[in-house]
Amino acid sequence: MHAILLRLGKGDRWWAAEIALRAFGAALLGMCAAASWWLRRSVAQPPAHAATLLEFALAVLIVASLALGLAFLFEGPGLFRLIPVPGRHGQFTL
Repeated sequence: MHAILLRLGKGDRWWAAEIALRAFGAALLGMCAAASWWLRRSVAQPPAHAATLLEFALAVLIVASLALGLAFLFEGPGLFRLIPVPGRHGQFTL
């Protein structure tokens, strides 16, 4: 596992990581779409009701899955690429 993270940190192209992480992003976007459909249906039902805790939790899940899904789909393994930090900001080691 450590070798995989090091390879992703260096920014090497690796087709298996590309496919897996972008598929994970697409799955998160699919979950976002399904949850949005269910939430829309739940809120639009005729007997008016106040929002329940489950509906608020589902709305948070929708926003989180949308943000993470887009990030994984667009960037893929580039999310794990190491970014150089100037010396005055400290050192980060693995």
